[in-house]
Amino acid sequence: MRLLRMLAVLACGVAAGAARAETLTVAQQSVADEKAVFATVESISVVPARSRIGGTVAQLNVREGDRITSGQAVATIGDEKLVLQMKSLDAQIEALQAQAKQAQIDFTRTEGLVERGIVPRVKLDEQRTALNVADNALRAKTAERAVINEQLNQGQVLAPVEGRVLKRLITVGSVVLPGDPIVTVAQQNFKLRLRVPERHARFLKAGDKIRVDGAELVGEASKWGVIDLVYPQIEEGRVIADATVEGLGEYFVGDRLRVWISGGMRPAFVIPAGYVTTRFGIDHVRLQRAGGVVDVPVQRGRELPTPAVPDGLEILSGVRAGDQLVRP
Repeated sequence: MRLLRMLAVLACGVAAGAARAETLTVAQQSVADEKAVFATVESISVVPARSRIGGTVAQLNVREGDRITSGQAVATIGDEKLVLQMKSLDAQIEALQAQAKQAQIDFTRTEGLVERGIVPRVKLDEQRTALNVADNALRAKTAERAVINEQLNQGQVLAPVEGRVLKRLITVGSVVLPGDPIVTVAQQNFKLRLRVPERHARFLKAGDKIRVDGAELVGEASKWGVIDLVYPQIEEGRVIADATVEGLGEYFVGDRLRVWISGGMRPAFVIPAGYVTTRFGIDHVRLQRAGGVVDVPVQRGRELPTPAVPDGLEILSGVRAGDQLVRP
C-alpha cells in the first residue's frame, strides 16, 4: 500500500509537470515552395569618370577597390599646349595693357589741349575712340585667358557618383582625348540580380520575399530581402529580377550567392526546431495525450525559416493537425 501511494504521488507530479510544460498545437499552414537560384551582387549603375580635356595623364589618385565620394579628383590630365597658350596670352595682355595706358595718357593730354583751344574737338573724339578700343581689346584677351585657365582646371577628372572604383582604364603617361573614360565607378546601394528559370516566372512578382542562405554569409544568419523589379524580357530561358537585401554593401561586386525564392504555395507542418530531439539517429517529438506525454518518431524535412519562426522545421510525417506538442 505504501508503494502504491508513492507511485500515485509520483504520477501526479509527472502529470502536473506535463501540464505546466510549454505546448504547441500543430496546424497545417501554407508555405512557400522555395526554389534555390543563383544571384549576383551588382551595383545599381556603373558609370565612368571621363576626361574633360585631351592631354597626358599626369597623376592617378585611386586604384581598384577604393571608395570615392562624388566630386573627388581621381586623376589629373596635363596639356602642354594649354600652358603655351597661357604664356602667349599673358604676353598679349601685357602689350594691350601698355596700349591702354598709352591711350589713356593721349586722351588726357588731348582733353587739356581742347580745353585751351589748341586742337579741335574732333581730335578728342578720336582719342576717346582709341581708348575704348584698347580697353575692349584688353577685356577680350583677359576673357580668353580665363577660358584657357578653366580648361587647365578641367584637367582634374572628378568622380561622377559616390561608390567604389571597379577598374582603372589607363595608366600614368597615357594620352587621352576629351570624353575618354579614366576609371569605372560602381554606385553604392548594391542589389541582388536574380536569374530565375522561366518555368517559375509566373510565381515571381515585385514585392515577394527572398531568403539568402546563411551558408553563403560567413558568420551571419540568413537574410531576407524583397524583389523590387521583374524584367519583362526573358534571356536564355531565364527571367531577370532585382532584389534589395540589407547589408550587401560590403560584398564584392559580382559575388554569386544562393537565394531561395517562392515557386508557389503548398501545405506543410512547420514547428520550431526546439520541439524535436534526436536519439540514436531518430527524430522524436513529445505529444500530449490523454494518458500523459508520449514520444513519437517523426520524419523531418528541410529547414523552413520564416519571419515569424526563424528556426522553423518542416515535419513530413509523424504528426497530425491538432496534436499538442510538448517542448522537451
